[in-house]
Amino acid sequence: MLTLEALNAASQDQFTALLDGVYEHSPWIAQETWPKRPFATQAALKQALAQTVREAGKERQLALVRAHPELAGKAMVSQSLTAESSNEQGKAGLTDCTPQEFAHLQQLNAAFNAKFGFPFMLAVRGPRGSGLSRQQIIQTFERRLAGHADFEFAEALRNIHRVAEIRLNDKFGVVPSQGLMVWDWAEELASHSDPGFKELGQLTVTYLTEAHQTCSRRLQWWMKDCGFDEVQIDAVGNVVGVYHGSDPASKRLLTGSHFDTVRNGGKYDGRLGIFVPMACVRALHASGRRLPFGVEVVAFAEEEGQRYKATFLGSGALTGDFDPGWLDQTDADGVCMRDAMKAAGLPATLEAIHALRRDAARYLGFVEVHIEQGPVLNQKDLPLGVVTSINGSVRFLGEVIGMASHAGTTPMDSRHDAAAAVAELILFVEKRAAELPHAVGTVGMLQVPSGSINVVPGRCQFSLDLRATTNAVRDALAADVRAELQRLCERRGTAFTLEQTMVVSAAPSAPAWQQRWERAVEALGLPVFRMPSGAGHDAMKLHEVMPQAMLFMRGLNSGISHNPLESITVDDTELCVAAFQHLLEQLAAEAA
Repeated sequence: MLTLEALNAASQDQFTALLDGVYEHSPWIAQETWPKRPFATQAALKQALAQTVREAGKERQLALVRAHPELAGKAMVSQSLTAESSNEQGKAGLTDCTPQEFAHLQQLNAAFNAKFGFPFMLAVRGPRGSGLSRQQIIQTFERRLAGHADFEFAEALRNIHRVAEIRLNDKFGVVPSQGLMVWDWAEELASHSDPGFKELGQLTVTYLTEAHQTCSRRLQWWMKDCGFDEVQIDAVGNVVGVYHGSDPASKRLLTGSHFDTVRNGGKYDGRLGIFVPMACVRALHASGRRLPFGVEVVAFAEEEGQRYKATFLGSGALTGDFDPGWLDQTDADGVCMRDAMKAAGLPATLEAIHALRRDAARYLGFVEVHIEQGPVLNQKDLPLGVVTSINGSVRFLGEVIGMASHAGTTPMDSRHDAAAAVAELILFVEKRAAELPHAVGTVGMLQVPSGSINVVPGRCQFSLDLRATTNAVRDALAADVRAELQRLCERRGTAFTLEQTMVVSAAPSAPAWQQRWERAVEALGLPVFRMPSGAGHDAMKLHEVMPQAMLFMRGLNSGISHNPLESITVDDTELCVAAFQHLLEQLAAEAA
C-alpha cells in the first residue's frame, strides 16, 4: 500500500508514477503538485492536488475533463478503459446494462457532448464509495443535461476530484470507517417519513408525528449502543444523551442539532450534527476513556417549525425560551400541540417544560456541526469551513396596492401596476444586498390575488427575507429597502403595507471556540476557511446563554439543502468526525 512517507521522499518522477491513474490520463497534476511536499496528511495531499487543478486555467481543466471516458461508452465496449475506470464502471453495474439502458445512455452521452463540448462526468462509485445504481446514474445524467454550461463544467471538476479521492483511498488502503458509520445512520433514519411523503419516496419528519417518534426512539437506541451513560427523551421530545466525564459532576460540553426536517427535505440537515458527536462518544467508550468533562448530545425535536409555528422549540426549551402560547397552536389537521405532546407520551405541562432550562454555569459551551447548506465550500474545493457568525435576519410580509385596469385600454403612462412595483423592489433588494458585507436579501413569495392575463395587477403580495452577519448591517438593509419601497410607490402612484413577522439577532461565534475549530481543521492538514452562516441554527438559541461556535461540512450537488439532492461524502464526514475529536482533545488538554 502507498504511504505518505514514500510519497514525501519520492523524486518528481517517482511521485508521478506512484500517483498514476489518480487523475485520468493527466500525469501533469502529480508533477506540478510534487513541489508542495511534504504532506502531513492524506487530506493535505488531496487538497494540494485539487489546488493544482484550480490554478491550471480553463484550457487545461477542459483537457482534464475530456480525458475521461463516457459512461457505458465506446471505450467500455471496446474494453479500452483504464483499470481504474473499468473498476468504477463495473462497480456501478454499467457493464450489466440492459439493451434499453445502454441505448438511453448512448443518447444521453451524445446529447451532453453536443450541448457542452465535453463528456458527462460523474463519480459513479458515489458518495459512499460503493457504487451508484444504474437508475441513480441515469437520473443524475438526465437532470444535469438541463444545466447551465458554467455550472456543469464546475460540477465535472468536482466529480473528478471525488473520483481522485476514491482512487487515493484504494492506493492508501484507507477505509473511512467513521464516515461510513455516520452515513449508514443517516440512511436508516431517513427511511422514516410522514404519511403522504413516505409513499412518494420523500423525506418529511415533522414534530411528534409517528415518524418523528420512531426517529427519536431510534436515536435513543443508538446513543445507548454508543455507550452514553444517560439517555432520555425529555418533556418536549428532545433526545438527550450524556457521556460523563472522569468526574460525573464536572462541567459538560453541550452539542447537537435537530432531527426534524422540512417537507421533502434532505438526509443530513441537522442530523449530521447529532451523528458526528455520537461517533466521537462511541470511540471514547470503545477505548474505555473518560474526559475531564462530560459530553451532552441533544437531538433537538423541533427546529424547522413545519407542523407548528414554533421554530427552535427544542433548543429554546433549553434556554428557557418556550412560548406558552405554542401549546394551544393547532396544525393543519386541527390538532393542538398540547394534545400532540400527550399522544406522544409527553407531560405537556409548562412546569415540565420549564424544568428543561439549562444552567449555563454547568456547561463549557455549545458547538454544532452542520452541513453548509450552500455552494461556497464546494466552489473552493474545501471539505470544512469554520463559521464566524450566524446571520441575523428579519422577515416581512408586504403588499403593494395599485389599480386593476384593462390590459388593452390602459396606456403605459397611466398604469398603477402593483406587480411592476414589486418587481422593481426585487431588483433593488438584489442590488443593495450585494453592496453590503455578508448580506443577503430574498423575495421568495409573490402573488397577484385574482390575477388575470388581461388585467393590470391591482395588488401584489410578497415576502421579504433580509439577513446579515451583524444586526447593524441587517437593520441598515431593512431601512434601505423600506425607503426604496416608499419612493417607488410614490413615483408609481401606489400604496403599500409592510408587516414585520420575525426578527432574529446575529450570533457571532465566541472567539476562543472559533479558534478551537480552526486548530482542529489545521491539524487535519487543511486550510482554515472562515465563513458566515446564512441559515438559522439551534446554535443561535444556545448563543443567548453560553458561548457557541459552529463547523460547516461541504455538501454535494453544489451544496443544495432542504432538498432531496442534499448529499455528503463519507470522506468529508470522516474529516468532520476527526475535527470534532480534535476539539475534544484540545478541551481535555486545557483542563489538564
